[in-house]
Amino acid sequence: MISNNVLQIAEDIKTMKIRGAGAIAIAAAEAMKQAALTYNGEKDSFIEYIREVGKLLLRTRPTAVSLPNAVFYILKRIDSSSEDPVKATISIADEFISNVKNAQLRIAKYGSKLISDDMVIMTHCHSSAAVSVLIEAWKEGKRFKVINTETRPKFQGRVTASILTKEGIPVTHIPDSSIRYHMSNVDLVIVGADTVTSDGHLVNKIGTSILALAADEADVEFYSACESIKFSPASFAGGHIIIEERSAEEVLGEHKDLLDKRGMFVRNPAFDFTPPEQITGFITEYGILPPRASLLLIKYVFGLSSGEMQMRLLEEEP
Repeated sequence: MISNNVLQIAEDIKTMKIRGAGAIAIAAAEAMKQAALTYNGEKDSFIEYIREVGKLLLRTRPTAVSLPNAVFYILKRIDSSSEDPVKATISIADEFISNVKNAQLRIAKYGSKLISDDMVIMTHCHSSAAVSVLIEAWKEGKRFKVINTETRPKFQGRVTASILTKEGIPVTHIPDSSIRYHMSNVDLVIVGADTVTSDGHLVNKIGTSILALAADEADVEFYSACESIKFSPASFAGGHIIIEERSAEEVLGEHKDLLDKRGMFVRNPAFDFTPPEQITGFITEYGILPPRASLLLIKYVFGLSSGEMQMRLLEEEP
């Protein structure tokens, strides 16, 4: 039986109490660690149990590729470890969490080199990696301004604004619909990522593709700050990126009674695709890479066969 603390982490990921691909990956690894720490079944049954925990986590946020990469990273290494599987799960989860946290530090260092004094930088939604770049540049003594979007309908941009202003970074908070209006005053765009495909497409919070289009029109460089765990091995193996559709109530809020009106429908996709042609580069822990280098990064970090293995696990019945 899966423990309550593991179930709570899964619920927090599903309901977006835990946000940001890096935070989601860390939470998934922590859930698997907690599953091992609280396991009291037969030793021979542990592998089957931890796979069930993995499948539970995989179905919480189908678009956030960092989640299956976290689960797969741990499961794959448990299989090849000579250590007791329970102990191996704990140590591998700790290793993974450390790697993700260190990745953001390296991303911050690489990304800060793109920023100079008096810049105006636009960002969208909330990304811990993108925020880390801005904070690092500020700590290095660079002085700039940030324009950030509300990011409807869940207003994750408010989280970004709160964090940046606490660091003393001046922020102008804008409605999503005014992106193009403000772009003429922008020098650089930095967003996060939920998924990067093997051919360099960026899957990120809905509205990102509009931001990239406006930046391309204004000849403004557009970067995505993202850890390698956000690159999708499954996309190389033919896996489809699922765009999560969230509830109508998120869009309508206090006006949700409109759903009772005949002919009233709501679409609420959580993410969209930005093509590689509109992306200047990905800021990763391995450096700043052009979009077409995505496949090389996947091959280096995961190996190309890992995509097929991930797909098989995702397709198994819960």
